[in-house]
Amino acid sequence: MRILVTGLSGFIGSSLGPALESCGHDVRNQGMSGCDAVVHLANIAHTRTDKQILWRVNVEGTARAATLAAEAGVRRFVYLSSVKAREPSDRYGEAKLAAEEALLQLASRTAMEFVIVRPPLVYGPRVRANFFALMRAIAQGWPLPLASIENRRSLVYVGNLCEAIAACLESPAAARKTFYVADGEAISTPALCRAIGMALGRPARLFRFPPALLPVEKLTGSLVVDDSAIRRELGWRPPFSLEEGLRATAAWYLNR
Repeated sequence: MRILVTGLSGFIGSSLGPALESCGHDVRNQGMSGCDAVVHLANIAHTRTDKQILWRVNVEGTARAATLAAEAGVRRFVYLSSVKAREPSDRYGEAKLAAEEALLQLASRTAMEFVIVRPPLVYGPRVRANFFALMRAIAQGWPLPLASIENRRSLVYVGNLCEAIAACLESPAAARKTFYVADGEAISTPALCRAIGMALGRPARLFRFPPALLPVEKLTGSLVVDDSAIRRELGWRPPFSLEEGLRATAAWYLNR
């Protein structure tokens, strides 16, 4: 297929482009004319961004991209949303849900097929934000007050996410569906820290501290997704294990 990917130079796009090309697809980053499909990645991920700017880019920009795709005769539009759209608790999640709703409204007026993908936290080479900060803290040997946390969090390695997006592009069964995607079993924050440390070759230094006194919900809370639908309906399986994904991420971190 000829596929336009918005946000091709970003964290996920920089892995998705080569992954799609390795499947034999023709990938471009501008011009929808003649394209069979569009993958819309471009968005603002920072919750502290001004709400109007966030809405303009993540909601209005998504609706505009989908409208242009439909007008250009694109057959399928894959939108990378977020697990935060499930029960929005911040302006980013609200914007993601609003963008999904805009796509569903457009779907009722056009023949273009829509597929929505809702990943949890994505990690891999070029990762930033909280995951990068956690990796840096472990790499530098900082003591972390996380040993007492008993939670479960789903993650997805960027390589696994790219394979899931490819399946959503290629499978007829994906049309008009919303899929969650994850590496597999959820993992606790202390176990994740230890796994990151193993990948870095530097043991995580964790000590016990009352979880209720920690201000970081993203590290202490649970967030588990059920990705059985994409496995069952598209036959997708994550090609990389958590350990393999962390090793690739650690190698990038150490050599960046």
